Amino acid sequence: MTRQAISEAQLHALADGVLPEEQRPAVDAHLRAHPQDAARVDAWREQNRQLRALFNPVQEEAVPRHLLQAAAPPAANRGWYRPAMQAAAAVVLVVAGGAGGWLLRGGDGDGGNSVTASASPVSLARSAAIAHAVYTPEVRHPVEVGAEQEAHLVQWLSKRLGTQLQPPVLSPLGYQLIGGRLLPGDGDGPVAQFMYEDGGGKRLTLYVAKERAGRQETAFRYTQEKELSVFYWIDGRLGYALSANLPKKELGKIADAVYAQLEQPR
Repeated sequence: MTRQAISEAQLHALADGVLPEEQRPAVDAHLRAHPQDAARVDAWREQNRQLRALFNPVQEEAVPRHLLQAAAPPAANRGWYRPAMQAAAAVVLVVAGGAGGWLLRGGDGDGGNSVTASASPVSLARSAAIAHAVYTPEVRHPVEVGAEQEAHLVQWLSKRLGTQLQPPVLSPLGYQLIGGRLLPGDGDGPVAQFMYEDGGGKRLTLYVAKERAGRQETAFRYTQEKELSVFYWIDGRLGYALSANLPKKELGKIADAVYAQLEQPR
């Protein structure tokens, strides 16, 4: 009997608790035979738990009155009301989600990947922000490989991503590399995360993901959710996102330094 192939979407559905019961035996059998996939599902479940703890209180807040008023139908000109109402409703949904907005899930039709390589600059920033939120609070295990083994870390992550990586040196800006880790990606392969820390314990992360298409989109983009700031850009086959709980101007200086070092010939 041929064993049924298990898709990435089924694994995410299991982690999210929405997998149909009739598919559960096949998925469970797959996880028993593939410990690496089982570890990924466990990691996604933990991410979901931490995200719910962070953002559920915001999602339960009432929608601001001025947004509800903006969505109310006008007394006249009802011919254009429906598209305007749809646009206003979209705004209300984003605000009602609070920090969930761009930070929680992608809308790329891929089953809602968690901490995955991205198909667009926005989803790159979203995935990087989730990874930052999940791993920077860790006290004992913020990274898989520490900076004391930097040569091994760089060799390992470079081999897994299929390109030569080099973590930028940020010590002149007060941040020391403390290590890095490999994160699960989508069809484009795994993702690398480098983590830095300053003397006061504040951490920032550099997220490096392979992109589906080689694009020379080197201009910085910026997004923010509460205190978390993200500068992100795509350069050829790699997408980069720098995340930290820092003001835009301060993180921008660090992003400039990162970009300058990544552009240097190796």
